[in-house]
Order: sequence, then C-alpha cells, then structure tokens
Amino acid sequence: MKQKRIHLLSLLSVILFLLLSQTSFSIEKKPVKVKESDKCKVCGMFVSKYTNWIAQIIFNDGSYAVFDGPKDMFRYYLNLSKYNPSKKQTDISAVFVTEYYSAKIMEANNLFFVLGSDVLGPMGYELIPVASEQNAKEFLKDHNGKKILKFEQITLEALK
Repeated sequence: MKQKRIHLLSLLSVILFLLLSQTSFSIEKKPVKVKESDKCKVCGMFVSKYTNWIAQIIFNDGSYAVFDGPKDMFRYYLNLSKYNPSKKQTDISAVFVTEYYSAKIMEANNLFFVLGSDVLGPMGYELIPVASEQNAKEFLKDHNGKKILKFEQITLEALK
C-alpha cells in the first residue's frame, strides 16, 4: 500500500512538472500586437504603418521593443548596451520579423536574410527575411542581392 502511494505521488509530480513546463514555454514565444503609439527603438518612426516590415524583440519580463524593419532590429539587438542598458541578450525570449513573401511574423532565427538587394524598406536599404533557402536564393538573383545570411551571421559590420 505504501509503495503504491509513493508511485502515485511520483507520477503526479512528473505530470505537474510537464504541465508547468509546457505553460511557461508557450507564453514566451508569442509576438506582441503592435500599437499605433509604438515607435522604433532605433530611429523613432511609428511602426504600425509598416506592417510588411515590423520586427520585434520580446523580453523574458514581458516587455518588448518594436522596429520598422529587420535592419534597425539587428542594430538594437547587436548593441543592446547602447539602446537598452538595463537588458542583456540573455533577457530576450524571442525575436520576430515579418517574412517578405508571406507577410507573416515569424521567429527570426528560423529565416534567411538577403543583404544588399534593390528592395527598399521604410528606412531605405533593408535586410530581407525569407523563410526558405531556395526562396532566398531566388530573391537574391531577382533583386540583385549580395549575400544570404542566417540570424547568427549578421553583424554590425554587415549592416553598414
């Protein structure tokens, strides 16, 4: 009888742990709904009118930063100490950008970014986020792009 109770308690503990883990994971990975009053944290432009270019960084504490394009988002991300000294990259729970072809907001680390194309964003030359490597290659060719980069390959030098 005692052994059954211990087994049952162990099983309940595992179930509770799994439920709590699942809940916290799903909360962290959602983009925010951009408000009309939200401004780009780098250039100061109002973001909501540029729905095809919106990028955002979500922090673990629920705060966020939005941008009028991936280029400004990367400037902020790669120089967090300048734009938001109270935060570190370890405080970031998710980074989202608007994928070029679908115009859907997606996790940036899953996309390919075309650098140096003839497609301009709200602030001029822009990094173009594309969902698949094949589409990125076609975009590069069709729009005179210079390079395809993954999230972790983008540097401040590449943005110049």
